[in-house]
Amino acid sequence: MTHIRAELAKAIPDMMRNTDRIRNIGIVAHIHHGKTTLSDNLLAAAGMISNELAGKQLYLNFDEQEQARLLTINNADVTIVHEFNNETYLINLIDTPGHVDFGGDVTRAMRAVDGAVVVVCAVEGVMAQTETVLRQALREKVKPILFINKVDRAIKELQLTADALQKRFTNIISEVNELIRKMAPEEFVDEWSVDPRDGSVAFGSGYDNWAISVPYMQKTGVKFPDIIEYVTTGRTKEIAQKAKINDVIFDMVIRHLPNPRTAQKYRIPNIWKGDTSSAVGIAMATTDAEGPTAFMVTDITMDPSAGEIATGRVFSGKLQKGMELSVVGTKIRNRIQHVSLFMGPERLMVEEVQAGNIAAVIGLSDAFAGTTMSTVQDMMPFEEIRHVSEPVVTVAIEPKRMADLPKLIEVMRKIAKEDASLRVEINQETGEHLLSGMGELHLEITQYRIINDYKVEIESSKPIVVYRELVRHAGGPFEGKSPNKHNKFYFEVEALPTGVVEAIREGEIPQGKSFKDTKALVTKLESLGVSREEGRGIVAVDGTNILFDVTKGIQNLNETMDLVVDAFKEAVNRGPLANEKVYGLKIRLVDAKLHEDSIHRGPAQTIPAARSGIYGAMVLGDRMLLEPFQKVTVNVPQEVLAPSTRELQRRRGEILDMTSVGDLQTIIAKVPVAELFGFASDIRSATAGKVLWSTESMGFEPVPIELQPKVVAEIRQRRGLKPEPYDAAYYSG
Repeated sequence: MTHIRAELAKAIPDMMRNTDRIRNIGIVAHIHHGKTTLSDNLLAAAGMISNELAGKQLYLNFDEQEQARLLTINNADVTIVHEFNNETYLINLIDTPGHVDFGGDVTRAMRAVDGAVVVVCAVEGVMAQTETVLRQALREKVKPILFINKVDRAIKELQLTADALQKRFTNIISEVNELIRKMAPEEFVDEWSVDPRDGSVAFGSGYDNWAISVPYMQKTGVKFPDIIEYVTTGRTKEIAQKAKINDVIFDMVIRHLPNPRTAQKYRIPNIWKGDTSSAVGIAMATTDAEGPTAFMVTDITMDPSAGEIATGRVFSGKLQKGMELSVVGTKIRNRIQHVSLFMGPERLMVEEVQAGNIAAVIGLSDAFAGTTMSTVQDMMPFEEIRHVSEPVVTVAIEPKRMADLPKLIEVMRKIAKEDASLRVEINQETGEHLLSGMGELHLEITQYRIINDYKVEIESSKPIVVYRELVRHAGGPFEGKSPNKHNKFYFEVEALPTGVVEAIREGEIPQGKSFKDTKALVTKLESLGVSREEGRGIVAVDGTNILFDVTKGIQNLNETMDLVVDAFKEAVNRGPLANEKVYGLKIRLVDAKLHEDSIHRGPAQTIPAARSGIYGAMVLGDRMLLEPFQKVTVNVPQEVLAPSTRELQRRRGEILDMTSVGDLQTIIAKVPVAELFGFASDIRSATAGKVLWSTESMGFEPVPIELQPKVVAEIRQRRGLKPEPYDAAYYSG
């Protein structure tokens, strides 16, 4: 092992300079489809673990909770050397989580890689999270290839013949290609479809260390009937020698996935909206190691001995010990203390990491996931990493000993930095510390870390669902008056068209109040159902809400508009119904009357007036609460189908689809997150443990009218407010 590490340490620095022979890849899949087991085999190829342990050791699940729960929670990075056609290649691999609660890690990993090995179980087929991870990859212009895993189970459990097996494979490949056709960038739809004939699809068993592809069959003469015979007669060690999984997968990676030089030509315009003719733009497009440094941080991990480690992709230039980098968008500079490559749980220290590689850096203390670091201070930052889903479950936590409060606040800030999918709210006024995550498991593991890794004893509330607020119909105009009565703002509100909300979520409509290309933005809004005249008045976007100014010739309004934007942000971050965030609201400023003297229209006058105007218009629009829904996919044998559907229906679940393959039934249902607490144990009880299930975010929908008053009152009381929300008269001043 030490010998191999020493050999790697000598070879890798030179290999990092040859961009054509680098591959940056992610392993992505639905939960329990075998990503980490596959990664084990790929590590065995690099001599990092023994072939005997490959597939069993789960080397990249080095976190204690990952080992206990047999699932991947964090991205794990490793650099591997592979020989193909007598040439040596460097493969930077990221093993990603499959559980929906940790989908944020997949999104962040996709920014760092150029290709993805999509793993699909031969027995279960394409599942909810398969679609999600493919969407995450294709959105980042990451090219997919396919590995159909657990073929041994399909042969032994489903007892499929060679023809039936190939038919099953054909169905899986068709489904994956259908998803690629729907979601791939237009110019790559045909080129990125996977095809077993060209070797962009492989089949095998990560657990038993073998794989096969059509080119490999032609090379070795091993065919499907041979594989069935080997598996059914228990001679898997023989087939693992004849069809080595690492050779098949890595050959497929090198043959079909792009090198950084090729990938960055089309990926950079997708993830960076700066001037492509600038020095840094040209350096990134050409993967120039001698150009300005552009490094995007995709992950932050805490190492007990080394401290904070920032992992990310070097798109241009290089990273060297002692080098100073700017946190783009600020005047802050950080000095690099160490540069290394991740080798699973260990790191290989190197002198420098060049463009086109994934690096681990110590010393970037002001970076967080999504930060752009550069030698060019005024460089345009990379596009924000857009997560597929958002936090929908919250817990309030507090220290068991008040003396630990300062430490808890510090720890919460650290974990928010480590995990960009978490939302941390520290309310100094109420003393409430809120932790919002993707689901129960996400929050459970985060709390475990606070107690065990950071040694802070805490108490937490029961999980609380994150709601959103909207209006049922158009409301307003409503007059909001300033405390001195000298300034008046008139607002109208209504729900934004669904297409606009989706465009905001996809990052097609930027956040903030200064827009680079207003003309293109107005055209985009018009195509989604917002009139051109109204679109021209766009002032600010916050979350999924837009503020428009449709007034004409009001004196002094320009000087006051920044304060109106502040009021808009306050209003949509704490709605008038239950202090929850507002979702998908169009807010129009239709008129205003302002005092001529600026001293009478300062922040203390303008912000409350505009906020009250927005709140009042929402009351007139009939405020309503939205709740998060998840798509729940349940796989059960026929004999426990009825108790499974009952379990979903008693949770306000709506059955969307039911299909069967042999004796296995798949139920797809839409269930409110509020009803899913305790679902794991209940569905296991109902099915005597014969169940596999997964969830996927489905966005927000209105809480049933009959439940609204009760839920609103509960939220308001929890927040120390009167149970009844205020009426319009309260906001009229």
